[in-house]
Amino acid sequence: MASRNVGRRRADHRSNRRRELEIPQGHGHGHGHGHGDHVVDTSVVNDDAIVARRVRIVVAAVLIPLLLAAVVGMIVMWPGGDVKVASYQTAAARGEITAIKACPGKPAQAKQCDEATVKLTSGPDKGRTAPVEVPKANQTPIPVKVGQSVVLGIENGAQTLAERYSYVDHDRTNSLLLLAGLFAVAVVALSRWRGFAALIALAVTAVMLTQFILPAILHGENALLVAVVGGTVIMAIALFLTHGINAESSIALSGTVAALGLTVLLGWFFTKFCQLSGMASEGATGAQSMVPDIDLTGLLVAGMVIGALGVLDDVTVTQAAAVWELSAANPSANRRELVAAGLRIGRTHVASVVNTLVLAYAGAALPVLLVFAIQGLPGRVILSQESVAMEVVRGLVGSLGIIAAVPLTTALAAMAVADRSRELVAEAERI
Repeated sequence: MASRNVGRRRADHRSNRRRELEIPQGHGHGHGHGHGDHVVDTSVVNDDAIVARRVRIVVAAVLIPLLLAAVVGMIVMWPGGDVKVASYQTAAARGEITAIKACPGKPAQAKQCDEATVKLTSGPDKGRTAPVEVPKANQTPIPVKVGQSVVLGIENGAQTLAERYSYVDHDRTNSLLLLAGLFAVAVVALSRWRGFAALIALAVTAVMLTQFILPAILHGENALLVAVVGGTVIMAIALFLTHGINAESSIALSGTVAALGLTVLLGWFFTKFCQLSGMASEGATGAQSMVPDIDLTGLLVAGMVIGALGVLDDVTVTQAAAVWELSAANPSANRRELVAAGLRIGRTHVASVVNTLVLAYAGAALPVLLVFAIQGLPGRVILSQESVAMEVVRGLVGSLGIIAAVPLTTALAAMAVADRSRELVAEAERI
């Protein structure tokens, strides 16, 4: 009973300490209706100049050296020269189907395929029409029809148009561009300039993946180190570009980098501990055939790191923003109170995000799981298959990184903003 009374006294004391700050002109995003002429101006207590004093040590001693190391590592490992291999190069063209008829020749051959007349819209013979063999409607899940756009392979040594072009797949470029445009409009409509900045950050991520991470791995650099360096640079650009270069973004980035480091260690350890070779990954055999020296185990862990980045970004930004808002609502809240309140928010967030991440990895392995279900194998046998065990490790390691990101970011944010407006509150009490 005594402890409960103490708790009440502390709560009452906090309530008495929360005084409303007088804002003569009533400006700021925290203005609103208060009692009398006093309102709480959260733009004042949320001023980055005040917060910066609390995070200067963290940013200067930890974040800046890490970012500099990542940038230097990226410069050192930046791939020089072309990564393409001449023997594996394939040319392609696009065209629109204007007519379809049965393949000429013997009746048996006519039953095997159709011949499409394709008007070429790209490639060396753009504007011309070419006969191309295509699968019959009953031999493919998505039939080839007149008016559709298709992707064609080009045989450079062919003498005639009929021999030069072969059917590859449907051309889905316009459909994907339409979806991307709808996505961009939705993001900008909801988030406005911040959404526009997020789209630019997304473009930067695509450039980093295609111009640094993939080429550096193909040039023989350590895949895990490349993923860590590239991921750190991507997160720094994305966070600062989307949310601005300020204390809150710096705290979110610090939490992201710390959780990312833990994800790397756990991924590397459990990949070795569970004896995963990386051969079960989709495309691993093809990649090794083209690049015999590639480290598939390191590539597997690198994939875990890249896959966890987006979710870590979401968690750390949310936690930092939550603590900032909690402090703005109660400027005199101390570090312990902010951590406790932030963790209560974080628990709810983690419960949903972790489930999302595990389901995403399970969805990627769904065809394999269906095969095992048909075979009626025992659960222990299914889990021991590398194709399944790999997805389990990915999901759980990524989830552990997310779980770690919540207390790390919350604690850093609380250190930055706890008691940050003590001088303002004290000044208000003297008035």
